[in-house]
Amino acid sequence: MAVLSAVATAGFLLAPATAPAAKLEDRIVAVVNSDLIMWSDVKRELEPEQERIRRQHRGDELAERLKSAEYMTLTKMIERRLQLQEAKARGVEVSDQEVKQAVEQMKRQGEKVDVSDPASAQNVRDQLALLKVVDREVRSGVMVVDADMKRYYQEHRDRFALPEEYTLSQILLIPKSADNTAEALARARRVMDELKRGEKFEDLALRYSDGPNAPRGGRLGLVRQGELLPAIERAIAPIGSGGTSSIIESPEGFHIVRVEEKQPKQYRPFDEVKFEIQGLVFQQKSEDVFQTWLVDLKNRAFIEIKF
Repeated sequence: MAVLSAVATAGFLLAPATAPAAKLEDRIVAVVNSDLIMWSDVKRELEPEQERIRRQHRGDELAERLKSAEYMTLTKMIERRLQLQEAKARGVEVSDQEVKQAVEQMKRQGEKVDVSDPASAQNVRDQLALLKVVDREVRSGVMVVDADMKRYYQEHRDRFALPEEYTLSQILLIPKSADNTAEALARARRVMDELKRGEKFEDLALRYSDGPNAPRGGRLGLVRQGELLPAIERAIAPIGSGGTSSIIESPEGFHIVRVEEKQPKQYRPFDEVKFEIQGLVFQQKSEDVFQTWLVDLKNRAFIEIKF
């Protein structure tokens, strides 16, 4: 059973957020079974996050963010020690060749790894050991069956939705200059009045539109959701086939859009996305099993946070 000090349950503070680092002496901040975590270990791991927090926050919020970062860093370090201890207990080994191959891959991906530094080399070895023990103890037992995938498909259908398609026509009134928006808006209002009196959209587009599609009665043809200007997309969203928008203002000018046809939302078929779903469900299940496994490691461990 895990043993936590009263400081831990209250939300520990490893060191005052504003204390000068030079004045801090090294000390034991946690015991994880037979392993010790030192304050210098936490400081080293915490440093990049501290720098990011100090760039983004000030005052009381800075102090609170630093406290939270200290807590999260120590928590992650304890969890990592537990997993490494379990890897050792299960006989997980990482060869020098595996470390070499991992370092070469990291370098190809643009990461800087100094293998001459024993700490860096050990960190790579530890990461490989963690991957191996999690693969063996967690992922190897995760099964994804058709029922899981079909349930995920039904519960997340919008994830597999195809963009809506519209067949549109447009009358575009472009201001002749930056100071002439009022004149363009007045022309747009006259067009709207004529539409309300029953004039044909195509005739008005041919007569008034400044858009390049005016000679074709303003027809834009088939467009997909996401291809339109945001203002137009928002305006036509509630309009059904055969409907006409009100006047829409955009950086281009003033638009009047008719929705000739709107295709109802369609979804990629299950068979087409089956393998994609399999990966998503496997990842979700693996995370659930991992968290259960990690809680079990904590429950079986002796953990003491010291200050």
